[in-house]
Amino acid sequence: MANDSIHNFQQTTSHILMIRPVRFAFNEQTAESNAFQDATATEDPETVQSKALREFDMMVDNLRGFGIDVTIIEDTPDPHTPDAIFPNNWISFHQTGNGTVYLYPMQAHNRRLERRMDIIEMLKRRYHISQIVDLSHFESEDKFLEGTGSLVLDRDYRIAYACLSPRTHEELLKEFAQKMDYRVVSFHATDEHNKPIYHTNVIMCIGEQFAVICLECIQDEKERYHVRKTLEETNKEIIELSIEQVNRFAGNMLQLRTRKGERLLVMSSQAYQALLPDQLRRLEKYTQITYTNLNTIERNGGGSARCMIAEVHLAPL
Repeated sequence: MANDSIHNFQQTTSHILMIRPVRFAFNEQTAESNAFQDATATEDPETVQSKALREFDMMVDNLRGFGIDVTIIEDTPDPHTPDAIFPNNWISFHQTGNGTVYLYPMQAHNRRLERRMDIIEMLKRRYHISQIVDLSHFESEDKFLEGTGSLVLDRDYRIAYACLSPRTHEELLKEFAQKMDYRVVSFHATDEHNKPIYHTNVIMCIGEQFAVICLECIQDEKERYHVRKTLEETNKEIIELSIEQVNRFAGNMLQLRTRKGERLLVMSSQAYQALLPDQLRRLEKYTQITYTNLNTIERNGGGSARCMIAEVHLAPL
């Protein structure tokens, strides 16, 4: 197993971006491909927004309490962007080339409205940003790559894991990999109803020294073997999830580092409660764990803690 003395980890950061919701809601435009959204949720919009806001603020307070540097941007009431709380799908940040920002093509039309240049301008006042790579023009060709929802990145080994779906196009994976000098490990993943998993980050999390993944979702034996082999070759302890645990958002977690350099694994209460004692014990060898109740956000948005965080891998000014 790799250790800190021989490995300069780039995987984690203590700087993150989060978008505070103003009109969070069940998004009809994403529901067709996102089986994690609960169409039976019946609460009125005001109640959903109020509960989601409370969950968001609790998560921020929790992360700041651990020493995570959280940049909060307020969403705007107009245009209505019900999923703005999930910024990791439209933007990602990389230390490559003295600070690179990627903008991604989104499948849902109302999610495209989440891209805001004012956010990038604000971040330029805090961090080194030398270039912006905008892939959003692929929307006109109906080709999509939804950020670190589609891409689960091993930043240390420069590997992009991706399950192919209507929101993750193979051509764009190659485009990203070529520009960023990454290797792509792509595969097909399905749920218990044989429906494609919409985003890679609901079944997979790469930490510095571990990988949490639902290999059961990868039905093709060669693809499953290739994913497992790559994880083992990159010194990751593999912690396998069941599809039932994935349905409770146990795959949607993210490892960060506190200002003191301590590792912190972030997830929802539902995800934490879905994990078995042995899984928790294995994770806790490598990282602290923290969790927040995100039930309203999960039920209506079909995303969880990891989706709410855009990690800022940029050098501060």
